[in-house]
Amino acid sequence: MKLRLGLPKGSLLEPTRQLFKKAGYHLTINHRSYYPSIDDPDLEILLMRAQEIPRYVHQGVLDAGLSGLDWILENEADVVEVADLVYARQSQKPVKLVLAVHKDSPVQHVTDLQGKRIATELVKVTKNYLDRHGVQAAVEYSYGATEVKVPNLVDAIADLTETGASLRANNLRIVDTILESTTKLHANPAAWEDPWKREKLQNLAVLLLGALRAERSVGLKMNVPGDKIKDVLSILPAMKHPTVSQLYGSDWVAVETILSELEVREIIPKLRRAGAQDIIEYPLNKVIP
Repeated sequence: MKLRLGLPKGSLLEPTRQLFKKAGYHLTINHRSYYPSIDDPDLEILLMRAQEIPRYVHQGVLDAGLSGLDWILENEADVVEVADLVYARQSQKPVKLVLAVHKDSPVQHVTDLQGKRIATELVKVTKNYLDRHGVQAAVEYSYGATEVKVPNLVDAIADLTETGASLRANNLRIVDTILESTTKLHANPAAWEDPWKREKLQNLAVLLLGALRAERSVGLKMNVPGDKIKDVLSILPAMKHPTVSQLYGSDWVAVETILSELEVREIIPKLRRAGAQDIIEYPLNKVIP
């Protein structure tokens, strides 16, 4: 038996390969083939556009796949969410589907778009959003370069953004956030009901999530004089409690902890001033709480 898993090609392919590598899976990708090899005989990998993966998971062609919540909703796919994976983005935050207009547009609220034209890749999601607000507007599919269509071709766009920088660069203003989307490991309901496939997916989710936590964390080791340990521990945040062990034949102790990578540059100088020595920072592959 194999678990058939769809992975996104294009710009997400390399971040996905790196994530799987940290999780312990080695993908070998021939860029002329849509069937990469993986060092797990229980997995069969197919590469396809992220936009299509939820549809094939819904249909049972794939047992599971990785794709954004936005495309799951756009495909109206009946799938089971196995894990929420925020990766391939600098901010480590969800991407947003926003409603945007030209900065000089009189539109201030979605209801101001009654009878107007909107361009987007996510036609169904946008129409459902308009329906919830009782707005009737023409929603057309955009094949790309959506930002340049306002205001000469359409009155507004619904587009994905992480920081809003591209929108601002094109003189656009956000009117509303339609949804926030992250990558989902999602499964076909029938596959999820299969005990072997469910356990395989749950194991995969644990490892992928562990790899993601490790990307944002580092390990820290140091030696501390016994009379300085309280000062050092008062500085250290920790997932639970730092590990403290007595050094053989000495009144010094060894301290080890895990913390956010963003905290390290602030904390290490403080630790040094508090008396810690031999401070070692090291990367992590997985963090499993």
